[in-house]
Amino acid sequence: MANSRRRSRRNRDGARVEYAAPPYLTRRIRPYELLDEEGLQRLEDQAEWLLSEIGIEIRDDPVALQLFREAGASVDGERLRFDRGHVRSLCETAPRSYTMHARNPQRNLEFGGDHLVFGAAYGSPFVYDLDGGRRYGTVEDFQNFVKLTHMSPWLHHQSGTVCEPTDVAVNKRHLDMVYAHLRFGDQPFMGSVTAPERAEDSIAMAKIVFGEAFMRDHLVIQGNINVNSPLVYDYTMTAALRTYAAANQGNVISPFIMGGAMSPVTQPALIAQAHAEVMVGIALTQLVCPGAPVVYGSFLTTMDLKSGAPTFGSPESTLATLTIAQLARRTGIPFRCGGHLTASKLADAQATMESTNAMNCGVMAGANFIFQAAGWLESGLTIGYEKFVIDAEQCGALARVIQGLDLSDEQLARDAYTEAGIGNTFLGVGHTMRHYQTANFDAALNDNNSYERWTDEGSRDMQRRAYERWNRLLKEYQPPPIDPAIDEALLDFIARRKSSMDDAWY
Repeated sequence: MANSRRRSRRNRDGARVEYAAPPYLTRRIRPYELLDEEGLQRLEDQAEWLLSEIGIEIRDDPVALQLFREAGASVDGERLRFDRGHVRSLCETAPRSYTMHARNPQRNLEFGGDHLVFGAAYGSPFVYDLDGGRRYGTVEDFQNFVKLTHMSPWLHHQSGTVCEPTDVAVNKRHLDMVYAHLRFGDQPFMGSVTAPERAEDSIAMAKIVFGEAFMRDHLVIQGNINVNSPLVYDYTMTAALRTYAAANQGNVISPFIMGGAMSPVTQPALIAQAHAEVMVGIALTQLVCPGAPVVYGSFLTTMDLKSGAPTFGSPESTLATLTIAQLARRTGIPFRCGGHLTASKLADAQATMESTNAMNCGVMAGANFIFQAAGWLESGLTIGYEKFVIDAEQCGALARVIQGLDLSDEQLARDAYTEAGIGNTFLGVGHTMRHYQTANFDAALNDNNSYERWTDEGSRDMQRRAYERWNRLLKEYQPPPIDPAIDEALLDFIARRKSSMDDAWY
């Protein structure tokens, strides 16, 4: 966990405690391996069968179809079919690891290998907090979540559309979102993918900050590309994908599949389908720009087969995540999965159970990038303020887990036994005094006090403590510095682009 930066927080007595927080995590525990070679090969064979016999469609994008035709795919109208091994070979130029550059170089990220990056939730039209309840998101909400991400020591990536700012016209809100990412935070982020021209605007704004020459050879922005499962890419996604790849910027290719709706209900079929879909997207990035950075993504879950509602944290989706992570590792391409996912409407016991199940399996599976790691509620329809700070703290606990055990002499603590002797407490020995602030992860939102003290302090539950936490954080927020000339250029770009088009609210 190189390039640690100093961060601080208040302890329970209100004193400010300084500690090191890394810009990204490095895994020191082995990923869990669910399947053996025979099982993995069977799933890859199923994916190859899908690509050769069933095929995959790219709709309304003749440019993408032509790229695949020229690469040797069989193209029948908008349907593509591939010989066995062909798609895998097209993905060979995708980089296995790379750096994503932040506005603050101390917060650059490493993708791939043993590295792990946590990012905020993405895509919610609604927001929730204890006082305001559920409501449509605004620009202010969007800015708030960027600020909260910036202040969290355990969130490394600002994500993209953390919530929809519905108080801005649909065709213009991407400009405000990208500006918020660039002005109110200084970590890596995602741009717009809802139209190719919005992707172009996102890249243009990044160039104002990073410089066009720098971006020719350095990754600074990504697009989150969702497959229109089953087995379809639409123009909006492929055109945005091509826009980012042509600029040598990043794409995160993520099938979003609920078993029984966008795939057969059984998990092996779902996993193989997701593998086939994502590999075609990765291949397209490489046909546009060989070597363009890309992430092998997945978002696989189950559904309630009685109601059709999505479900999260189920044992079946856990098995799917563990397995597709193994398939991704076989390609060598950095792997992304979902995070603290839940169908619950607020940060209650259901949210805790489902989110823990969904997040922990991604961490143990060996993911390199987990966004939706903080704030997700109501199957992604809502991002919650209280849920956000609770999830962010749990990211810190998981960061401690993947460090594994340090078996150094200092950690084995022989001097502590010598000093304390037999039958005596270790509380006052020198070893304890050297390590008491860092030996255990401090879950600052938890209340470990006596019942009497808890009662005297207002009997506040976790949601109320989280509510107080995020409000205090926003009051303490200080914007990261930015060159005033760059800020002025960004605002001028936004003003010119907005004035060039009428508001559209579709």
